[in-house]
Amino acid sequence: MTTILITGGAGFIGSHVVRKMVRTHPDAMILNLDALTYAGNLENLTDVEGADNYSFIRGDITDPPFLEKLFNSHSIDAVIHLAAESHVDRSISNPMEFIHTNIVGTVNLLNACRSKWTTTEGKLFYHISTDEVYGSLGAEGLFTEETPYDPRSPYSASKASSDHLVRAYHHTYGLPVVLSNCSNNYGPNQFPEKLIPLAINNILHMKPIPIYGKGENVRDWLYVEDHAAAIELIFRKGVPGRTYNIGGMNEWKNIDLIRLLCRIMDEKLERPEATSASLITFVKDRAGHDLRYAIDSSRILRELSWTPSCTFEEGLSRTVDWYLENQEWMKRITSGAYQSYYDRQYGGR
Repeated sequence: MTTILITGGAGFIGSHVVRKMVRTHPDAMILNLDALTYAGNLENLTDVEGADNYSFIRGDITDPPFLEKLFNSHSIDAVIHLAAESHVDRSISNPMEFIHTNIVGTVNLLNACRSKWTTTEGKLFYHISTDEVYGSLGAEGLFTEETPYDPRSPYSASKASSDHLVRAYHHTYGLPVVLSNCSNNYGPNQFPEKLIPLAINNILHMKPIPIYGKGENVRDWLYVEDHAAAIELIFRKGVPGRTYNIGGMNEWKNIDLIRLLCRIMDEKLERPEATSASLITFVKDRAGHDLRYAIDSSRILRELSWTPSCTFEEGLSRTVDWYLENQEWMKRITSGAYQSYYDRQYGGR
């Protein structure tokens, strides 16, 4: 049986990837490795935690002895590496945490694979990254796989460093790797520090919606289930050594996104028009805030026939529905109560 290790599989994107892999690869054992820091939540995986081909392992990629023990205990054939510190604001206030996890942790995983994979046949190290490594765009143009790196925050610099190291291990040691760089994800189960779930929760409770600067920063938005489908496709069909950009083809100014979200929320909550929009509050822009990101996804379309399944309006409506139907989940997240799930589910084992 093929064994696939997914790191960071209890996080937002990771949990969707784990579910996708468990369901589409029934003949493979899916090992979910997560340190369960503040953004890791096993409640995101209750629908697959009983599957015969799924196992959760609590551990930290910054701990080399733990990784050595893990690779000795399991014959791991592939790694899908999603574990990362990912919030730009927190990277500005605490860059060392991002350097330690995103750079050192990635190298630890690469070293474990290099040490244990005596043959590269049937092996793969798949590294998931971000479009933020490319820097900032002007009003026109798109990031391609050949765009030079120009990271502007400690977060994006740490991810750029890990990308370079993955490629270096491929060229220096012959490690079979693929990489993907994606645009902003949104959808169910996202931790509420991120813009969309934060805004949904604040609108629901009639609290201010903070918008940096004038809200003119532009992002390309990718529905998380579309991202998970792209990752599974790249895992199966991606060319070793190659990078694939994954974009949602949904460019929105932050202020226009929030106004759309306000309209959707007013409609679904049956509130008078512009009730939610009255909560918009402009705050001081964050340091080094990139103006615009936009992804050219033509390679993955051309080579692997992947396209997003929904428009941003459709995906945003689905996302709002999920949060409104799962308010208890949000309450447990914002109170910190979700962190006791591991002890309740696994403590007695």
